[in-house]
Amino acid sequence: MLASDLTLIECERVLIRAVATNLLPEAAAAERRAMMATAADHWVLFDLAAEVVERARRPFPAEPIRTLDAIHLATAVLARALVPDLALLALDVRVRRSAEQMGFRVLPAT
Repeated sequence: MLASDLTLIECERVLIRAVATNLLPEAAAAERRAMMATAADHWVLFDLAAEVVERARRPFPAEPIRTLDAIHLATAVLARALVPDLALLALDVRVRRSAEQMGFRVLPAT
C-alpha cells in the first residue's frame, strides 16, 4: 500500500477528536494507534514533499477539491510514477471524478 504521511495525520486526528469528545476511551484509542502503526509498517509512505505541494496547488479535473484531498491526489500522481497501474481508494465523489479523469482506476468499484 502507498499512502501520504497525511493519511497517518488524519487517522491520529480522528482518534484525538474521539477521545476529546468522549466518543472513545483513551485505552481504545491506544489500541487503534497500535493497529495503525502495525499496518503502516508495511506501507510505502510519501512525505509532503515539494513536488506534492506544487501539484496540490494546481487545479484538478473535478473542482472544487478540498485542500487535504488535493494533497492526497497530488501524492497519488507522484506514486503513479513508481506504480503505473496504481488504483486509488476514495469515497468522495469529487476525488473519485478527478482521479478517474486523471486516468486512475478508482476503488471501490461502483
